[in-house]
Amino acid sequence: MKPRILIVEDEPGIADTLQYALRTEGFEPVCCATGEEALASARAEPPALVILDVGLPDTSGFEVFKRLRASSDVPVVFLTARSDEIDRVVGLELGADDYIAKPFSPRELVARVRGILRRSTKPVTSSVVVPAPTLPVVVDEGRRQIRFYGRALELSRYEFGLLQTLASRPGHVFSRDALLDRVWGDATESLDRTVDAHVKTLRAKMKLVAPALEPIRTHRGSGYALAEDLPAVLPSPA
Repeated sequence: MKPRILIVEDEPGIADTLQYALRTEGFEPVCCATGEEALASARAEPPALVILDVGLPDTSGFEVFKRLRASSDVPVVFLTARSDEIDRVVGLELGADDYIAKPFSPRELVARVRGILRRSTKPVTSSVVVPAPTLPVVVDEGRRQIRFYGRALELSRYEFGLLQTLASRPGHVFSRDALLDRVWGDATESLDRTVDAHVKTLRAKMKLVAPALEPIRTHRGSGYALAEDLPAVLPSPA
């Protein structure tokens, strides 16, 4: 069966271009002009991926994304028409898989779609627990779950991949390029800020468990590392 791609875009010219490019490459595009119409379509027949415009006539694309995420982990690519990066950063912080700015190359967008679908359909490995011996970070690949001081973190796909990678070698500094290659697979220029945005949200979630600690260290100009001197037991609040 052809992968069903839900396009949420109210500009007819852009919607037609997307549908043509995707259909030509073997996908089954379905277009909706409003957020409510898109949510109803996704409920009726779940898509393989959603291309979601930030600016819609009835609601924000971010709100549509949140409602989609409440019941589905479908990959989402944001479309943004703004020249600044605020929409892109917000979209990535929410947990989107990618973004692309208008005007865009249909060929590039199709390539992004293929890459995301390829990564999201990788087979799940058997359950393997890979904790660092003295660290309070336990990675369960089979359950796609990471515990921090015994508490399961609610992580997006890429947050999980980042923390899994950092926890594999505590203290080792992973460059942004290395993290892009390991977690996203196909590193592109459009993803240069993706690592920073996802590390920010990952830190916030870990802070909820251990407010006094800095589990992810920034090495300016080099990258990120999981602290290897974290206490084995969560310190009691003062």
